[in-house]
Amino acid sequence: MKGRPPVLFPLFAGLETLDGIGPKTAAHFAGLDVARPRDLLFVLPNAVVDRRLRDTIADVAAPAVVTVEVTVGQHQPPRTRGKPYRVVVSDAQASFTVVFFHARGDYVEKLLPTGQRRVLSGKLEHFDGLAQMVHPDHVLRPEAAGELAPFEPVYPLSAGLSQKSVAKAVNSALKRLPELEEWIAPSQMRKAAWPVWAEAVRRAHRPGGPDDVAADDPARLRLAYDELFAHQLTLALARAHRRALPGLASVPTARLQGRVLDNLPYRATAAQLRAIEEVNADLARPQRMNRLLQGDVGAGKTLVALMALLAAVEAGGQGVLMAPTEILARQHMAGLQPLAEEAGVVIALLTGRDKGSERRAKLAAVASGDIQLLVGTHAVFQKDVVFRDLRLAVVDEQHRFGVRQRMDLGAKGRAVDVLVMTATPIPRSLALAQYGDMDVSVLDEKPPGRTPVKTALVGISRLSEVVDHLRRAVAEGRQAYWVCPLVDESDTSDLTAAEARFRMLEAALHPIPVGLVHGQLPPKDKDRAMADFARGDTKVLVATTVIEVGVDVPNASIMVIERAEIFGMAQLHQLRGRVGRGSTASTCLLLYQAPLNDTAMRRLTVLRDTEDGFRIAEEDLAIRGAGDLIGTAQSGLPRFRIADLERDTKLLSVAQSDARSLLYEDPELTGPRGRAARVLLWLMEQDKAIRLISVG
Repeated sequence: MKGRPPVLFPLFAGLETLDGIGPKTAAHFAGLDVARPRDLLFVLPNAVVDRRLRDTIADVAAPAVVTVEVTVGQHQPPRTRGKPYRVVVSDAQASFTVVFFHARGDYVEKLLPTGQRRVLSGKLEHFDGLAQMVHPDHVLRPEAAGELAPFEPVYPLSAGLSQKSVAKAVNSALKRLPELEEWIAPSQMRKAAWPVWAEAVRRAHRPGGPDDVAADDPARLRLAYDELFAHQLTLALARAHRRALPGLASVPTARLQGRVLDNLPYRATAAQLRAIEEVNADLARPQRMNRLLQGDVGAGKTLVALMALLAAVEAGGQGVLMAPTEILARQHMAGLQPLAEEAGVVIALLTGRDKGSERRAKLAAVASGDIQLLVGTHAVFQKDVVFRDLRLAVVDEQHRFGVRQRMDLGAKGRAVDVLVMTATPIPRSLALAQYGDMDVSVLDEKPPGRTPVKTALVGISRLSEVVDHLRRAVAEGRQAYWVCPLVDESDTSDLTAAEARFRMLEAALHPIPVGLVHGQLPPKDKDRAMADFARGDTKVLVATTVIEVGVDVPNASIMVIERAEIFGMAQLHQLRGRVGRGSTASTCLLLYQAPLNDTAMRRLTVLRDTEDGFRIAEEDLAIRGAGDLIGTAQSGLPRFRIADLERDTKLLSVAQSDARSLLYEDPELTGPRGRAARVLLWLMEQDKAIRLISVG
């Protein structure tokens, strides 16, 4: 199958090939993201109007939509301009008036000829105690009444479109529905009692009642599953493709790993040891590793990353750890350097700050293999960075890097294994949708020595109390972060807020030394401010969110976050994770500006009540929705038309295992189900997947 299968051609023709659509209407459909008949099939009705025929309006509680057969009576044209045209009609038991505004008399006489019978459907209302129907939606001869669906679908609209124009276009598209071979496993079809594809599309557009437009209607579930299955098949193909690429087995000897583990001041958790084993097993295989390591704030991902990097060195190669910001890269370097040096491994830091001869010397050492582990920012991507034998790339803070950058990094070595770390947990449905092509390791327990953080919600009106509390705590030898909000996206206002709060605290806490760090500080000043705080020379650090990721000061046990209601939940959880790293009881104060709306209150309450990042991530998804959670544009998340990631997590899970097992049984998709699945990929426009199928 070299191109799109001919059976799908009619669905991919121009919109203007459908009944009643010209260039102007086609342009209006763009507002619904509809460009071809195929797109229309996936714009499903979101409600129904009950148009079932009744004998009389006598028992109707107006206002309500009614459909009734009537005899047309007297016409009452307006006596003066601007008044409505009225027609009296009567059914088996009652009479009412049909009202038209700005209508020409001859039009109404033709529509409702006196003495004849017509079926009217529209909204019945009471005006001055009398029943009336203004501008009926439908006027039909009795013999044509069957054309009216008992339950009329209600479609989403955009500017320039009406229900009638969308329904007409959909009906025209439905005439082109091909009967396609089945791509869903027979066992799943039986278990879920789903209709075949074409029947599911028809039923979704021709609901037999209000239940048929519910998300759990079998026809809709089937169509949602098709979207999820096509997406998971794409990810499974990418996974299989990557595994088929020639990899390099980096077999760890455990010599360096053992040295580090034996000298740790604490015992690694069972979850860390399990993740280290999974990574070691991946590295030892000749296929390329593509693993996601996710864990809560402070679950000890760095140790797992170091073990992976040491495994690469044990196998005779090099490793690189890439972080999204310079502060985080330096933080990783500070944490990894003593452990790496203890193991006798040469580690270096490369950032955009390295210039001239210093940079050239580092690059030469990387190229010769003298530098075994490199830590850096996106600077490690640059063309002049050449490794002697790069085996492993560890990418921290995944959502800040696109898939493209991951691939660029992979191109640096012959067959680089990739380990991706996320800073905060990802809800299961998003992990499946976004990282379904990866194997996943989860760190679900915290290392010993981390103390729970007590979180409290405090109104900004109690600011002076908070400052007093801070003064006493600092006098006892504790250290605190004070985070100022990003008032808007411009760095200047962000800066003003932080500087103003710094001056206020400096005056209020005098002579206690207060530091300030923000995004616009020159790098050297930023390092100095961080180092002063880490050494304990400054007791309070006023900061913007540059401390969000990776800063580690065990003595810091107080976190104050101002205007907490404007931060995201993941960000708040991550900021809170900066304290509770030592043995002192830690506190996080979420300062908010009253009044809070229900959503903001719910978000802050969840944070107050739990420190479990996995639960917070699920709550965040429930409150905000998937696209918003990671920003669809940069996330690579598909835009599903029918499926919903929050609602359909179970369906997504089934789709993933079904896609993987289909590829396991039929890697080239050449069997009956495999060929049907290829048609599905074309139907769902998964071109990337189609290119990955080696045959055809």
